[in-house]
Amino acid sequence: MIALGGGWDEALAPLFADERYLKIREFLKREYLTHIVYPDMYDLYNCFRYTPIAQVKAVILGQDPYHEPGQAHGLCFSVKAGVELPPSLKNIFKEIKSDIGIDEPTDCGDLTKWAKEGVLLLNTTLTVREHAANSHSGCGWQWFTDEVIKIVSKECQNAVFILWGRNARSKAGLIDGKRHLIIESAHPSPLSAHNGFFGSKPFSRTNEYLAAHGKQPIDWQL
Repeated sequence: MIALGGGWDEALAPLFADERYLKIREFLKREYLTHIVYPDMYDLYNCFRYTPIAQVKAVILGQDPYHEPGQAHGLCFSVKAGVELPPSLKNIFKEIKSDIGIDEPTDCGDLTKWAKEGVLLLNTTLTVREHAANSHSGCGWQWFTDEVIKIVSKECQNAVFILWGRNARSKAGLIDGKRHLIIESAHPSPLSAHNGFFGSKPFSRTNEYLAAHGKQPIDWQL
Protein backbone atom coordinates (compact mmCIF):
# COMPACT_ATOMS: atom_id res chain seq x y z
CA MET A 1 0.00 0.00 0.00
CA ILE A 2 1.46 3.34 -1.09
CA ALA A 3 1.16 6.14 1.48
CA LEU A 4 2.07 9.55 0.09
CA GLY A 5 0.30 12.01 2.37
CA GLY A 6 -0.43 15.58 1.40
CA GLY A 7 -3.80 14.74 -0.09
CA TRP A 8 -2.27 12.61 -2.85
CA ASP A 9 -3.53 9.27 -1.55
CA GLU A 10 -7.11 10.39 -2.07
CA ALA A 11 -6.42 12.22 -5.33
CA LEU A 12 -4.52 9.33 -6.91
CA ALA A 13 -6.57 6.43 -5.46
CA PRO A 14 -8.46 5.85 -8.75
CA LEU A 15 -5.16 5.63 -10.62
CA PHE A 16 -3.58 3.20 -8.17
CA ALA A 17 -6.67 0.98 -8.45
CA ASP A 18 -6.69 1.05 -12.25
CA GLU A 19 -5.73 -2.08 -14.19
CA ARG A 20 -3.20 -0.03 -16.16
CA TYR A 21 -1.34 0.92 -13.00
CA LEU A 22 -1.35 -2.68 -11.80
CA LYS A 23 0.38 -3.61 -15.07
CA ILE A 24 3.01 -0.92 -14.43
CA ARG A 25 3.61 -2.40 -10.97
CA GLU A 26 4.11 -5.89 -12.37
CA PHE A 27 6.52 -4.53 -14.95
CA LEU A 28 8.48 -2.68 -12.27
CA LYS A 29 8.70 -5.74 -10.03
CA ARG A 30 10.47 -7.59 -12.85
CA GLU A 31 12.67 -4.64 -13.77
CA TYR A 32 13.90 -3.95 -10.23
CA LEU A 33 14.66 -7.64 -9.81
CA THR A 34 16.54 -8.11 -13.08
CA HIS A 35 18.12 -4.70 -13.84
CA ILE A 36 19.47 -1.63 -12.12
CA VAL A 37 16.61 0.86 -12.18
CA TYR A 38 16.52 4.51 -11.13
CA PRO A 39 15.39 6.05 -8.90
CA ASP A 40 15.51 3.74 -5.91
CA MET A 41 12.02 2.32 -5.45
CA TYR A 42 11.70 4.17 -2.13
CA ASP A 43 12.31 7.50 -3.91
CA LEU A 44 9.93 6.79 -6.77
CA TYR A 45 7.11 9.07 -5.58
CA ASN A 46 9.13 11.78 -3.87
CA CYS A 47 7.62 14.51 -6.03
CA PHE A 48 4.28 13.84 -4.33
CA ARG A 49 5.66 13.32 -0.84
CA TYR A 50 7.41 16.69 -0.76
CA THR A 51 4.63 18.77 -2.34
CA PRO A 52 1.07 18.41 -0.95
CA ILE A 53 -1.51 18.81 -3.68
CA ALA A 54 -3.19 21.76 -1.96
CA GLN A 55 0.17 23.59 -1.90
CA VAL A 56 1.09 23.15 -5.57
CA LYS A 57 2.05 26.56 -6.98
CA ALA A 58 3.98 25.39 -10.02
CA VAL A 59 4.62 22.22 -11.99
CA ILE A 60 7.87 21.58 -13.84
CA LEU A 61 7.64 18.65 -16.24
CA GLY A 62 10.68 16.54 -17.01
CA GLN A 63 10.86 13.56 -19.34
CA ASP A 64 12.40 10.58 -17.52
CA PRO A 65 14.85 10.24 -14.63
CA TYR A 66 18.59 10.58 -14.96
CA HIS A 67 19.99 7.17 -15.81
CA GLU A 68 23.48 7.28 -14.32
CA PRO A 69 24.39 6.10 -10.78
CA GLY A 70 23.58 8.35 -7.83
CA GLN A 71 21.63 10.97 -9.76
CA ALA A 72 17.86 10.38 -9.79
CA HIS A 73 15.87 10.63 -6.56
CA GLY A 74 12.29 11.14 -7.69
CA LEU A 75 12.31 14.86 -8.57
CA CYS A 76 12.71 15.93 -12.19
CA PHE A 77 16.00 17.69 -13.07
CA SER A 78 17.22 17.21 -9.47
CA VAL A 79 20.26 15.26 -8.31
CA LYS A 80 21.33 14.37 -4.80
CA ALA A 81 23.67 16.72 -2.97
CA GLY A 82 27.29 16.11 -3.86
CA VAL A 83 26.51 14.72 -7.32
CA GLU A 84 28.00 16.54 -10.32
CA LEU A 85 25.44 18.85 -11.92
CA PRO A 86 24.03 17.52 -15.22
CA PRO A 87 24.24 19.93 -18.18
CA SER A 88 20.50 20.68 -18.28
CA LEU A 89 20.49 21.60 -14.60
CA LYS A 90 23.51 23.86 -15.08
CA ASN A 91 21.56 25.68 -17.78
CA ILE A 92 18.51 25.98 -15.51
CA PHE A 93 20.72 27.65 -12.91
CA LYS A 94 22.19 29.96 -15.57
CA GLU A 95 18.68 31.07 -16.52
CA ILE A 96 17.79 31.68 -12.87
CA LYS A 97 20.90 33.88 -12.56
CA SER A 98 19.97 35.81 -15.68
CA ASP A 99 16.26 36.00 -14.83
CA ILE A 100 16.17 36.85 -11.13
CA GLY A 101 19.80 37.31 -10.10
CA ILE A 102 20.27 34.24 -7.91
CA ASP A 103 23.84 32.98 -8.07
CA GLU A 104 24.31 29.60 -9.73
CA PRO A 105 24.93 26.75 -7.26
CA THR A 106 28.11 24.90 -8.13
CA ASP A 107 27.93 21.97 -5.75
CA CYS A 108 24.25 21.32 -5.05
CA GLY A 109 21.69 20.17 -7.57
CA ASP A 110 19.18 18.91 -5.00
CA LEU A 111 15.88 20.67 -5.76
CA THR A 112 14.03 19.33 -2.71
CA LYS A 113 13.73 22.88 -1.40
CA TRP A 114 11.78 23.84 -4.52
CA ALA A 115 9.46 20.89 -3.96
CA LYS A 116 8.83 22.05 -0.41
CA GLU A 117 8.14 25.55 -1.78
CA GLY A 118 5.26 24.14 -3.82
CA VAL A 119 6.93 23.13 -7.08
CA LEU A 120 5.75 19.72 -8.27
CA LEU A 121 8.84 18.28 -9.99
CA LEU A 122 7.15 15.63 -12.13
CA ASN A 123 8.77 13.45 -14.78
CA THR A 124 6.38 12.13 -17.42
CA THR A 125 8.08 8.73 -17.04
CA LEU A 126 9.00 7.92 -13.45
CA THR A 127 11.60 5.17 -13.84
CA VAL A 128 14.49 4.21 -16.14
CA ARG A 129 17.08 1.46 -16.54
CA GLU A 130 20.67 2.33 -15.79
CA HIS A 131 22.50 3.78 -18.82
CA ALA A 132 19.35 3.55 -20.97
CA ALA A 133 17.45 6.82 -21.44
CA ASN A 134 13.72 6.44 -22.14
CA SER A 135 13.91 2.69 -21.55
CA HIS A 136 10.67 2.74 -19.52
CA SER A 137 8.80 5.25 -21.65
CA GLY A 138 6.52 2.56 -23.07
CA CYS A 139 5.56 0.78 -19.85
CA GLY A 140 2.48 2.86 -19.07
CA TRP A 141 3.84 5.80 -17.11
CA GLN A 142 2.68 8.24 -19.77
CA TRP A 143 -0.95 7.36 -19.04
CA PHE A 144 -0.36 7.71 -15.29
CA THR A 145 1.40 11.07 -15.39
CA ASP A 146 -1.05 12.47 -17.95
CA GLU A 147 -3.78 11.73 -15.42
CA VAL A 148 -1.73 13.39 -12.66
CA ILE A 149 -1.44 16.54 -14.79
CA LYS A 150 -5.20 16.55 -15.36
CA ILE A 151 -5.85 16.07 -11.64
CA VAL A 152 -3.61 18.99 -10.72
CA SER A 153 -5.22 21.13 -13.41
CA LYS A 154 -8.66 20.34 -12.01
CA GLU A 155 -7.96 20.39 -8.26
CA CYS A 156 -5.60 23.37 -8.07
CA GLN A 157 -6.22 26.99 -8.99
CA ASN A 158 -3.82 29.56 -10.45
CA ALA A 159 -0.78 27.30 -10.70
CA VAL A 160 1.99 27.69 -13.26
CA PHE A 161 2.84 24.81 -15.59
CA ILE A 162 6.41 25.11 -16.90
CA LEU A 163 6.85 23.03 -20.04
CA TRP A 164 10.39 22.76 -21.41
CA GLY A 165 10.96 20.90 -24.66
CA ARG A 166 8.81 18.97 -27.09
CA ASN A 167 7.82 16.16 -24.71
CA ALA A 168 6.63 18.52 -21.98
CA ARG A 169 4.98 20.93 -24.40
CA SER A 170 2.92 18.09 -25.84
CA LYS A 171 1.08 18.01 -22.48
CA ALA A 172 -0.29 21.56 -22.77
CA GLY A 173 -3.64 20.26 -23.97
CA LEU A 174 -4.16 18.46 -20.63
CA ILE A 175 -4.06 21.77 -18.73
CA ASP A 176 -6.92 24.26 -18.31
CA GLY A 177 -5.34 27.47 -19.56
CA LYS A 178 -8.18 29.52 -18.06
CA ARG A 179 -7.34 28.37 -14.53
CA HIS A 180 -3.55 28.30 -14.84
CA LEU A 181 -0.57 29.91 -16.54
CA ILE A 182 1.27 27.74 -19.07
CA ILE A 183 4.88 28.70 -19.82
CA GLU A 184 6.46 26.94 -22.80
CA SER A 185 9.98 27.10 -24.17
CA ALA A 186 12.83 25.02 -25.52
CA HIS A 187 14.43 22.41 -23.27
CA PRO A 188 17.41 23.45 -21.09
CA SER A 189 19.56 20.75 -22.68
CA PRO A 190 22.76 22.09 -24.27
CA LEU A 191 21.34 20.92 -27.61
CA SER A 192 18.41 23.33 -27.43
CA ALA A 193 18.92 25.87 -24.63
CA HIS A 194 20.09 28.57 -27.05
CA ASN A 195 16.97 28.08 -29.19
CA GLY A 196 14.52 29.67 -26.78
CA PHE A 197 15.21 28.45 -23.26
CA PHE A 198 17.75 31.12 -22.37
CA GLY A 199 15.91 34.39 -21.95
CA SER A 200 12.48 32.79 -21.47
CA LYS A 201 12.37 34.07 -17.85
CA PRO A 202 10.17 31.29 -16.42
CA PHE A 203 11.09 32.00 -12.81
CA SER A 204 10.17 35.68 -12.72
CA ARG A 205 7.06 35.06 -14.83
CA THR A 206 5.95 32.36 -12.40
CA ASN A 207 6.36 34.61 -9.39
CA GLU A 208 4.66 37.55 -11.08
CA TYR A 209 1.65 35.36 -11.85
CA LEU A 210 1.50 33.94 -8.32
CA ALA A 211 1.73 37.39 -6.75
CA ALA A 212 -0.98 38.71 -9.09
CA HIS A 213 -3.26 35.94 -7.82
CA GLY A 214 -2.59 36.52 -4.13
CA LYS A 215 -0.07 33.70 -3.65
CA GLN A 216 3.33 33.79 -2.00
CA PRO A 217 6.03 33.78 -4.70
CA ILE A 218 8.44 30.86 -4.82
CA ASP A 219 11.87 31.26 -3.25
CA TRP A 220 14.09 29.77 -5.96
CA GLN A 221 17.26 30.16 -3.86
CA LEU A 222 18.71 26.78 -2.92
